[in-house]
Amino acid sequence: MLDQTNFNHLPPSPGVGYKPQHFQDIIENSGSVRWLEIHAENYMGDGGRPLAQLRHLAERFPISVHGVGLSIGGETPLDADHLARLKHLVSWLNPASFSEHLAWSTHESHFYNDLLPLPYTDATLARICDHINQVQDTLGRAMLLENPSSYLAFEESTWEEPAFLAEVSKRTGCGLLLDVNNVFVSATNLGFSPQQYIDAFALEKVGEIHLGGHDEDTDDHGAPLLIDSHGREVVDPVWSLLDHTLERSGPKPTLVEWDTDVPEWSILEAEAARAHDALQRVIA
Repeated sequence: MLDQTNFNHLPPSPGVGYKPQHFQDIIENSGSVRWLEIHAENYMGDGGRPLAQLRHLAERFPISVHGVGLSIGGETPLDADHLARLKHLVSWLNPASFSEHLAWSTHESHFYNDLLPLPYTDATLARICDHINQVQDTLGRAMLLENPSSYLAFEESTWEEPAFLAEVSKRTGCGLLLDVNNVFVSATNLGFSPQQYIDAFALEKVGEIHLGGHDEDTDDHGAPLLIDSHGREVVDPVWSLLDHTLERSGPKPTLVEWDTDVPEWSILEAEAARAHDALQRVIA
């Protein structure tokens, strides 16, 4: 088991998800942004402009690598080729952090472009821990595991999500990535208190906090249904939940994600500036 204290080397300051159209803006004036996140699967090729730009950015900013394709919760073994490409990326980039999702996206030979939920059972726990140990042994570093956005709950679950994640961290030595927007989305969809979720979370194991936008809809019964879209600004209730979290955790590396309908740099940087203000309130 890897050292639990060695899962993160990011500063406790704001970061943003990097998009190539913002490259020149970031180089010329990064504003409040102190670190950047990339999606691993976008940088597993050989050569080209994306890798050249990433190498340049890595000379100036700590980089967090966020995976979306390992299918940590899948029932089948991890894809050896995918894991090898990830190892190559992490080896030359030497990022400050690597993270993945508590979710699955593969079945037999099929890959689904979604991060699908899991029942929280002892069998699921054992499988996820085995997969995380394999990832960490391959990469030679501890990873972070992110809480999902949920749209349904499984009757067979025997663990509450915060306790499940804490047990994964205890058994594997991985850290946790706390996405407060995901908490808010899940709480609205499943009818629980987001503040009580945060209060039950193993905040001492958190290496990153994420924020993002979501879309509002209704289900077949007319009840509110939130969709984790990452396609708009962070809403005020999620900012309030961030304040609630930081009051308990202290300052943490805090990322703003905006992956669809990506705005101009000034708008994204303004969201990072708001995260900076939240962190400064805790420091003060």
